[in-house]
Amino acid sequence: MKFAICNETYQSWDFERTCAHIAATGYDGVEIAPFTLKNDPRELTEAEAGTCAAVARREGIEIVGLHWLLVKPAWLHLTTEDDLLRGDTVKFATHLARICAAMGGTIMVWGSPKQRNLAEGWTYEDAAKRAADALRQISETAADLGVTLAMEPLGRKETNFLNTAAETVRLIKQVDHPSCQLHLDVKAMSDEETPIPQIIAESKEHVVHFHANDPNLRGPGFGEVRYEPIVEALHGIGYDRYVSVEVFDYTPDPETIATESLAYLKRVFG
Repeated sequence: MKFAICNETYQSWDFERTCAHIAATGYDGVEIAPFTLKNDPRELTEAEAGTCAAVARREGIEIVGLHWLLVKPAWLHLTTEDDLLRGDTVKFATHLARICAAMGGTIMVWGSPKQRNLAEGWTYEDAAKRAADALRQISETAADLGVTLAMEPLGRKETNFLNTAAETVRLIKQVDHPSCQLHLDVKAMSDEETPIPQIIAESKEHVVHFHANDPNLRGPGFGEVRYEPIVEALHGIGYDRYVSVEVFDYTPDPETIATESLAYLKRVFG
């Protein structure tokens, strides 16, 4: 198993310092939120992405991919009835696929709950069709770049679209493209009625990425979730890709979060 951490954990650090600490702590990779590199990620260039890749390589780590894709610009939307806005979302996501590839990354985690919410009066079936059509277009570009979209189920307090892994797999099958697959997140799975090990087992054909955290918004091992059954389930489906630490509570500091999260993961993964 390989371990990574998301770069926004290092709130006020520049990218070089962030990569240096991630490498020194013992991680294998870094996962990047595009808005941390530029306030408007539409302005990110492939040359700048290549520079990020060189920084990471120099420190001995790799860039796993991107997440928090639609934080900025905030008006983009996956399920909208507005064809022009949805077209802008497709255009932006294909731009990010090129940025991801230029960084050497292969995964784009699609969370962005507010940018997929269904508005009052929309039917789920119509919204899912719109999302599937958009994701299929993005996947076609991503595939040529060696990038996979990893669709992320999120809790009911965050969104009303794609709340469970099973629901997300149904959308993935509707997209029907090998470059659109499933991402699982411990915090999000904790909101489901189905036990996490069962979710993992039932999703085995589609899981391409995994986030380690806790419903308390902190890192793995910082809360009440026991990871031993989760680890057993991941081993059971033969998962050997990245496990990335993603937190939403950045206290007490990046060093503590990074160091203690990795120590815990290495212990439970054996």
